[in-house]
Amino acid sequence: MGLLALGFTARARWPDSRPALDCPPESVRLDSAGLATCGPGTVPTGARALALGLKLDLNAASESELALLPGVGRDLAKRLVAAREEQGRFSSWEDVDAVPGVGAAKLETLRAATVLDAAAPPGSVW
Repeated sequence: MGLLALGFTARARWPDSRPALDCPPESVRLDSAGLATCGPGTVPTGARALALGLKLDLNAASESELALLPGVGRDLAKRLVAAREEQGRFSSWEDVDAVPGVGAAKLETLRAATVLDAAAPPGSVW
């Protein structure tokens, strides 16, 4: 009976459905210990930013950063960077779709994980 009461108590208190941070993803910073905070700190980049739900700036990201995106990989990342260097900034999703290897499914993945404008946090490609 004691275990049953303990189970109900634990279930009522954990897990907490409230977000761990009370700020929008673009306001999240990393403190000196590398922990996410809404206060001062550095802008998260790379895999940390992706894990926090931040979007990558497709017009500023490196090949290695693009390769972190689900389903992109090194080959497509290389083609995206080459196309961007050849034609300049991607100004529309049609420009991105024209890159060899970007089909409908990859385009939707890229649209969900990246931005084409200056909506990424300043000082970072994320």
